[in-house]
Amino acid sequence: MQALWRIVRTALVAGIAIGLCFAPVLAGDLDAHAGWTLEQGVDLPSYALIEPRSRNLNLDVVVLACEPANDRRILQLQLYLTNDGPLMPDGVAAGRAKHDPRAEILIDDHVFPVGLLFAEDHVVLSDETREMFPRLSDRLLDAIEQGETMRLRFDLVAEPTGQPAAFDGEAVVDLQAGPAEMRGKAVAAVRGCATGGAPQSVALATPR
Repeated sequence: MQALWRIVRTALVAGIAIGLCFAPVLAGDLDAHAGWTLEQGVDLPSYALIEPRSRNLNLDVVVLACEPANDRRILQLQLYLTNDGPLMPDGVAAGRAKHDPRAEILIDDHVFPVGLLFAEDHVVLSDETREMFPRLSDRLLDAIEQGETMRLRFDLVAEPTGQPAAFDGEAVVDLQAGPAEMRGKAVAAVRGCATGGAPQSVALATPR
C-alpha cells in the first residue's frame, strides 16, 4: 500500500520525539479482514492501523495514533491516502473540492460530528481539542473500542448552486474484525499510550 511508507516516516519522527522504538508492519501484513494491526516490538504501542472494508474515495488506511501534545499525549484518528491528495471521492477532480468540507463518524447507531484537519501527508479527524491540539473524546474512543462497524462519512465536493450539502464519500471499517481474542484490545492498548506524558511536542495538522 502506498500509504505505508508515509506512516512509517511519520511514526519514525514521532518515535524519536517521544522516546519510543518503532518497528513498522509490512504492507503485505495488512488487509481488510485482519482487523487492527498494532505497532510491533514495543511494550506500549503508539498506533494501530486498520484497512477499511469498503470505500469510495482515495483513503488507504485508518490509524489510531498517540501523539505528543505539550506535556501529555492525545489520541487522533489519522487517515492516510492512496495518493498525494486531496481526500476526494473516486473519479472526482481535485478542483471540485469545497471550501468548507465536513465529516461525521457513525458507529453502530451513534453519530459523532467531527472536524477535518489536513496535514502534509494525512487527514486528522477529531471531535475535541485539548488546548490547541485536535483529539478524540473518551466517548468516541469508547465507541471505537466497543463498536462493531464504523462509517466515516464526508462532504468533500462542492454542490451546484442551489443544491443542499450532502455526504459524497464514505469508508466502512469493521472494528471487530480479526481474531476474537484481539477484539477491542488493540484500541485499548493505544489508549494506554495517552496516559503518559510526552517530553516535547511535534507539528500537528492545521485547518485547511
